[in-house]
Amino acid sequence: MSSSLQILVIDDEPAIRQILAASLTRAGHTVETAGSGREGLMRLSKGDVEVALCDINMPDLTGIEVVREASKSGYDTTFIMMTAFSSVDTAVEAMKAGATDYMIKPLRSEELLQRLAQIADLRGLRGENEALRKLVVGRSDDRCPSVSPSMKQLDRLIAKVAPTDSTVLITGESGTGKGVTARSIHQQSQRAGAPFIPVNCGAIPENLLESEFFGHVRGAFTGADRARKGLFLEADRGTIFLDEIGELPLELQVKLLHVLEAREIRPLGSEQVRKVNVRIVAATNRDLKAMVDDGRFREDLYFRISGFHVTVPPLRERREDIPALIRYLLARGGERFGVAGKLMLEPEAEEILVSYDWPGNVRELENVLQRATILADEGRITVADLPPNITPSTPVGAAAPLATGRGQLREQVRDFEHGLILRAIEECGGDRRAAAQRLGIGLSSLYRKLEEHEQARGAQSTAEP
Repeated sequence: MSSSLQILVIDDEPAIRQILAASLTRAGHTVETAGSGREGLMRLSKGDVEVALCDINMPDLTGIEVVREASKSGYDTTFIMMTAFSSVDTAVEAMKAGATDYMIKPLRSEELLQRLAQIADLRGLRGENEALRKLVVGRSDDRCPSVSPSMKQLDRLIAKVAPTDSTVLITGESGTGKGVTARSIHQQSQRAGAPFIPVNCGAIPENLLESEFFGHVRGAFTGADRARKGLFLEADRGTIFLDEIGELPLELQVKLLHVLEAREIRPLGSEQVRKVNVRIVAATNRDLKAMVDDGRFREDLYFRISGFHVTVPPLRERREDIPALIRYLLARGGERFGVAGKLMLEPEAEEILVSYDWPGNVRELENVLQRATILADEGRITVADLPPNITPSTPVGAAAPLATGRGQLREQVRDFEHGLILRAIEECGGDRRAAAQRLGIGLSSLYRKLEEHEQARGAQSTAEP
């Protein structure tokens, strides 16, 4: 057999489910079962089942109906249909519905394993062909082209590290696009045809992390009524993206280090280890070096995951990318909301978007544009369609009238920004470092903005008669 497969047996007869599950598990496959067509569809919805052995005659949904629904949903599952009644018409109907193969009960174990080996080889070949196609055609990812020097340097680093198997650590503020960067590394690698499995380490309850990562056998703990493959095995031959890796508890950090060093996992409750071929890309918005110093992150794990380190710059440090990013996000949002090609952004609104500091980075910009798309009349996004927190208004302690000229607008945005900074400093008791943290900007940026405002005010006073 070429490799292990994730198999789902769908049959309303318990004895058949048990016999097939036992036989296929002994052969090295990961097997789950479903006692009805509807239960089978629910399990298929997770999207990780590679092969489904599905009975045709079932009381709730027939096997052919299951195949049709799975095909509509786009599941990447190979179906082998099972029936006790040899019928050419039924076989033809099953193939039309999307099935790949057809076997008569009782299934012969040797024949079934041979067909599964062929399927595993074909799936592996398909992945290799897709990876080759992407390498020949060129980069195929959903990152917006950039013009800023910092992002061009990031693109160069990605192009260098992607073809290797090096572990990569991606750092950057929340919302900068660390996940998109990780996916780009995968899509430009030789693993592009294999799975890319993103995992938010901070979103999984601590008591479930080990089971989610490494899987478990049936009966490993209360409620474990079936075996689970685990995310590392799901990512086999591909890439696992560990987002917010700084949230991992120390106990799991030890086990992750073992996976990196030994390239093997042990499912919870099992005495057997499984070899795994996975590339690890990790990301965090936290200072892992400081966490190492505080004893909250293992130093040896830090050195293993940071073999190649890239940083995604915040949006405020690459404002020249914002106009192209706006067009890209509007085009993508327009398709989502059914107004593709019909959106137009007024220059005044664009100037505000470029001037804003975006503490939430690209994620915040995308949310603002989605809101504006919904509010826009006839596809025309104006200043009025932007949220109040980013649009110019009279700053605290000032009474400047609203201006509409381009130069006046820039001045008003600067005054509004200055008012926010002064208010933050006041609310933080004069602590400018704390004010910068509250505003989501660096301390040097805060001082620079205060200095720019004073220089602008000085120039304005000199120009007045």
